[in-house]
Amino acid sequence: MRVTLRLGVFSPSVLLGVAAATGALDRAGLAVEEVPATSSTQQFAALLSGELDAALTSPDNIFAHPHSGVRILAAVDRGLGLSLFARPGIRSSGTDPGAGLRGGVLAVDVPRSGFAFVAYALLARLGLHAGLDYEVRPIGPTPRRAAALAAGECTMSVLNAGSDLRAETAGCARIGRASALGPYVGAVLAAPASTVEASGPSLRALTSVLLSTARALVAGRLARPAAEVTAARLGLDPDGVARYLRTLTDPREGLVPTGRLDSRALETICWLRSSHGAGGPELDALLAPDSGLVDERFLSGLSPA
Repeated sequence: MRVTLRLGVFSPSVLLGVAAATGALDRAGLAVEEVPATSSTQQFAALLSGELDAALTSPDNIFAHPHSGVRILAAVDRGLGLSLFARPGIRSSGTDPGAGLRGGVLAVDVPRSGFAFVAYALLARLGLHAGLDYEVRPIGPTPRRAAALAAGECTMSVLNAGSDLRAETAGCARIGRASALGPYVGAVLAAPASTVEASGPSLRALTSVLLSTARALVAGRLARPAAEVTAARLGLDPDGVARYLRTLTDPREGLVPTGRLDSRALETICWLRSSHGAGGPELDALLAPDSGLVDERFLSGLSPA
């Protein structure tokens, strides 16, 4: 009998799709229902209320709720091409790279959230500051922001996970990458401590499937099902599919096949949050080795790829 897990996601997960297409989820006795988030705030509320068993989410969302008891079970990716984009028709200038963005609208999911902090940091490098040089407007999760940017409904946004490639196809310009800010982690597998205790075997099985699939992809296997899943889930043309698969295996921006969370990447997330007035003692406490934030019990004894 299969166990069904409800997994919160922001964008369609190619990694999970490949795990399903290759039968890895079935062999593990799992069925996974992907539940798209309308915002990071909504996703986290659903996670804490028990509507979700686990989520693929930014670790920043956990930092925003330091007393939630949510645990990071595995690092999943390093941002999947997370970048700052400008709407069609805007190109950076060598003399004033922020000129076309000044006075514009930055579309974000939630103004005080991880991807928004990446946007603020990349725009600051262009000499632009929120509230002074541009307006910040919450529009929703990544796919919605990508559509808004391509349609000219906003001036700039941060995009990743295939939405970045669709934006480029629509004429949007990539003007800065999150990886330029330092080691980065884009998504982790996370669950409340109570769920980890109650559903440990199922979460262990999910962790094993995701990471064994990630290792196979990084090793160059599963290319055909990965291409088929990418085309179907992300709506990319053959060139976009090829570029996305290269991103999946990129050591700076792609999958984390070990599931181990790089402490330097976590420090980057914390630095971004603290730089924009969202740090404090509670954040420092979460970073302590004995905080319980990172729970790697399911990373030991993983099945080989």
